[in-house]
Amino acid sequence: MSFSKVYSAQTNLLTVIPISVETDISRGLNSFAIVGLPDKAVEEARDRVSAAIKNSGFDSPKSKNHKVIISLAPADQRKEGPSYDVAIALSYLVANKDLNFDPEKKLFLGELSLDGKLRPVRGILPIAQFAKQHGFKELYVPKENATEAALIDGILVFAVSNLEQLISHLAEEETLDSVELTVIPKTSGRVSSTDFSDIRGQERAKRGLLIAAAGGHNAAMYGPPGTGKTMLAKAFAGILPQLSFDESLDATGIHSVAGILSETLITDPPFRAPHHTASYVSLVGGGATPRPGEITLAHCGVLFMVAGL
Repeated sequence: MSFSKVYSAQTNLLTVIPISVETDISRGLNSFAIVGLPDKAVEEARDRVSAAIKNSGFDSPKSKNHKVIISLAPADQRKEGPSYDVAIALSYLVANKDLNFDPEKKLFLGELSLDGKLRPVRGILPIAQFAKQHGFKELYVPKENATEAALIDGILVFAVSNLEQLISHLAEEETLDSVELTVIPKTSGRVSSTDFSDIRGQERAKRGLLIAAAGGHNAAMYGPPGTGKTMLAKAFAGILPQLSFDESLDATGIHSVAGILSETLITDPPFRAPHHTASYVSLVGGGATPRPGEITLAHCGVLFMVAGL
């Protein structure tokens, strides 16, 4: 009966892979299939998308006698997470003639709740960087992710609250305002949990750490438990210079992909102190669902590791 294609993306560790969401609708008994190596979260998008479309004022895909095939291309790349929900919903609506818009140069991300609201997803910042580098003009993200995406200049970022609002904007019935570029100002003074002034004695150790901080060197500390090695390492992070904007984007993007971003932009060097029994995967990254490890999370900051003897 009809065919459509819209665009989304996903992160794979620190790289971004563009995903084409293609929909084909043909006559037949009702069926709704998603192909392209989807994981369980992507497969369950069938129910989330169907409910969200129904609660946004359209007929549910499950209420019609037609065969719906959603293809996530490239087919040999495993698809993970719920960030394709919005693109799948729009692709279906276009194929079903419920919506008409030009999908070129537009990228859609977001998880759908059953009532059509958009939930935030991880990895928005590196995806926004990718979108700009590859010629996309517009990026549609959940409202909670918009400030993070707007850190990248040169691309229009739209904060979307629900599917109905997005459909009205694409149909030119209601216009969404793009989110302006947000630059977090550098703070004049940082508040660190541990400061060098809190440490009494250890003058040689403090002198060595000052030299390491000034020159960007690694440092090794030896001594029995209780002599202040951990306190010195925490204080060391506090004397490092604030990150440049490019370094802040790198660190923020890594934490966004890991799903542990707690602020809009990381401006202070991160401090990571994995337990001495941490596994190989937790240190270097990877796993069944690839995530950055502690070494990567400490990028532009301090990685404090205790060696067992």
